[in-house]
Amino acid sequence: MSMIVNTPEPPYYAVIFTNHRTEGDQGYADMADRMVELAQQQPGFLGIESVREELGITVSYWESLEAIKNWKMCAEHQQAQQLGREQWYSDFRVRVAKVEREYGL
Repeated sequence: MSMIVNTPEPPYYAVIFTNHRTEGDQGYADMADRMVELAQQQPGFLGIESVREELGITVSYWESLEAIKNWKMCAEHQQAQQLGREQWYSDFRVRVAKVEREYGL
C-alpha cells in the first residue's frame, strides 16, 4: 500500500503487525492480497497501511475491539495465520493500540 489511510476522528483502534519473513514467496503475496480484500469486507474495518522491506509492518485500523476480535476469528484469516506461523514468518508481533489523537498535513 502506498497511501496513508484517511481515518475518522479518534478514538479508534490500530492492529500493528510487525514481522520478519522466511525465504521465498510460498504463496505469501497472493494470500496477503486476499487478506486485504477480506479485511475490507469486515464490519468495522477502517483501512490498512503496509510496507515490506527487511522488516514488514502492516497497520490495520478498526472501529472497535469487537471488530478486531471478529476479524481475528474469521475462518479464512485463521488459515492465513496458521500458514504464517508454519511457513512465512521467522518472527512476528501483533500489537493492538487505541488511537486517541491524530494529526498530519
